[in-house]
Amino acid sequence: MRRLRHHLMCTVILGGAVASLHAGAARPEVAAISASAGVSAPADTVWSHAFAVFGEPKYPAGFAHYDYVNPDAPKRGTLNLGNPDRRSSFTRLNPYLLKGSVAFGSHFFCFETLFDPSQDEAGVMYALVAEAIQVAPDLSSVSFRINPRARFNNGDPVTAADIKYAFEAVTSDKADPSFAARFAKVKRAVIVDALTVRFELAGRSRETIYALGTTLPVFSPKWGMGPDGKTKPFDKIIDDVPITTGAYLVAKTYSGRRLDLVRDPNYWARDEGARRGFYNFDKIVYRYYADHAIQFEAFKAGDIDLYWETNLKRWGRQYKGSKFGPGQIVAKVLPMGQGAYVRSLVLNLRRPIFQDIRVREALQLSFDFEWMNAQSFNLFARIDSAFSNSDFAAAGLPSPGELAILEPYRAQLPAAVFGPPYQNPRTDTGATALRDNLKRARDLLAQAGWKPGADKLLRNAQGQVFSIELLNNDADIAASLEPWLVNLAKLGIRATLRQVDFALFIKRLDTYDFDITQLNFGEFLLPSATWLKTLYGSDQADKEGSSNAGGTRDPALDAAMQAMAEAATMPQLLDAAHAFDRVLMQQRYVIPWSRRPGFHVAWWDRFGIPTRAPRYFTATSDNNNANPWPIVNWWSEPDGRPGQARP
Repeated sequence: MRRLRHHLMCTVILGGAVASLHAGAARPEVAAISASAGVSAPADTVWSHAFAVFGEPKYPAGFAHYDYVNPDAPKRGTLNLGNPDRRSSFTRLNPYLLKGSVAFGSHFFCFETLFDPSQDEAGVMYALVAEAIQVAPDLSSVSFRINPRARFNNGDPVTAADIKYAFEAVTSDKADPSFAARFAKVKRAVIVDALTVRFELAGRSRETIYALGTTLPVFSPKWGMGPDGKTKPFDKIIDDVPITTGAYLVAKTYSGRRLDLVRDPNYWARDEGARRGFYNFDKIVYRYYADHAIQFEAFKAGDIDLYWETNLKRWGRQYKGSKFGPGQIVAKVLPMGQGAYVRSLVLNLRRPIFQDIRVREALQLSFDFEWMNAQSFNLFARIDSAFSNSDFAAAGLPSPGELAILEPYRAQLPAAVFGPPYQNPRTDTGATALRDNLKRARDLLAQAGWKPGADKLLRNAQGQVFSIELLNNDADIAASLEPWLVNLAKLGIRATLRQVDFALFIKRLDTYDFDITQLNFGEFLLPSATWLKTLYGSDQADKEGSSNAGGTRDPALDAAMQAMAEAATMPQLLDAAHAFDRVLMQQRYVIPWSRRPGFHVAWWDRFGIPTRAPRYFTATSDNNNANPWPIVNWWSEPDGRPGQARP
């Protein structure tokens, strides 16, 4: 699955906007584009340094730097990191392929995009490789004007032809299919002149405009070029060192176990407003560890400088002792301002056993989140929504706007969709709560045709045993799943846990060879229809390697996602997101698990830290995040001396 393979998305994918002049712009031809005014300026007058989905950009044209950086941060030192996800090795440097495992760092620090997503605002991007953007008044096209200072790391200037090449490469059948899905509304890329590229759009998709700006990678056609001057097919560019515009160069790899990146001394954007104060380490080293327990020991030994803890049981028990305290290891829960997509147990709906909603509800009823959370010191927050921790979570009864989306599908939807929002079954409401849930689950399974045989195992009318396998690659959560297996056994379900390595896990996800697995879809500032379509779109359910791991095919979900993509105002986006939330959760396509209430981060106390964190910062370079604040904006203090400022 794409989310676990590599970083293809930044923290959020958002929409675009109708063009309007921004009063704070320095001159009319460098106006900020916003969706709020609703009045379009003539297309030939609006070349903007910024693009806002709703409202106005915070930073004016020509801004010197973001407020959450130290523009004078010293450039020095080495940052040592561990692999931030489940993979224990890598097989390629190309982040945009389907097969194999990409090296962390080759995406974040080597590749750039046309515009940079602000971490101070939701849905605003600022000029980077492109110095300006122009959106057609009817949203039929978007043009980017390349910064004439932009250079690849081989010294070549970036041209419109390079952008067209990169777009066609990542949307071809030789690349990960999620890019083609994300840019499905882009008809073609057109070279207007040497520094201007125009993307013609098939629909009025504001989100596609933002996605083009913030997720289309910029790389050279010379990447993968042989001595004969011919470039390899894109899917054959595997371990060739990327030729890109980013701040870091791949210096060395060590048999898929370590990646060394060095800061490019000639980095073209070091004084650009969207990059000043960024990338302050001379060298970044990623070491790959077999699992997080080993990585944590390496961190305590000083082999890793910064560690993001996802096992909150370990956080509650092991972050103490002589090595923890000022001047040594600092451990803090950094606040999270983002909303959370669903972290859940995903049911593979391609399996006939999960087609009946009563079966899916029974599985939810048997899942004892409260007990599992107690084992982690109750540090997790439960997910009841597709958009937890945000205003996009459904509330109350459906609004008229929501009903306009849902009513055409009323006959196909559970009645609960049109009532109060989904709430998880609980087991902390009384001494018999779990027992009552299991009784309800037993009754639902019986109604669905699953009844116990002489051996007490559930069988259907054909005599088939209710047997399921939980595919898992995360050793940290394996123990948490064991109690669920016990509850399933009480119901007569034969459930097993299959622990596999990362490579096999990805292969089985890509070919949909699993019954149930645990997946986390990260955070957002504004929910993305583009991203959600890759996860739940009916047209993605049968594409091998797509991110629709669950095989969801639901016309009501498709309609809600389309309404999200077409939303021109915040109220419209809220209605569409609420409709999506009601359908996804009440159809019980997933078993909601938890979200992190903050970033549990520890670091050796030898960093200088900007005095202010961004409003929507992320902590580490996991699959969901762009420009992780500590890694991108902190700096080394000499001789290990701790910095003065603290978040």
